[in-house]
Amino acid sequence: MSKKELFHFTVGQLVEILKSLPQDLPVLTSGYESGFENFYQPGIIKVKHEPENEYYEGEFQVAEDGDEETFDAVVIRRVVRDE
Repeated sequence: MSKKELFHFTVGQLVEILKSLPQDLPVLTSGYESGFENFYQPGIIKVKHEPENEYYEGEFQVAEDGDEETFDAVVIRRVVRDE
């Protein structure tokens, strides 16, 4: 599977999309079960692709030492609020 098929957007594509939108709109990410949340500043982390994971585990996971076929990705993590 090529990167083009594996990922929905690159940083450059996302920047271009965001540039085309009203610049005063807030940006949110999906919540844990429903709704939407604020997110932390995007960052680069090393991940691995695990397409066999259950949907609730995520198709990509944080890579650990010794993992093969890892790569860097920009991640936008949602803010986790404590009850």
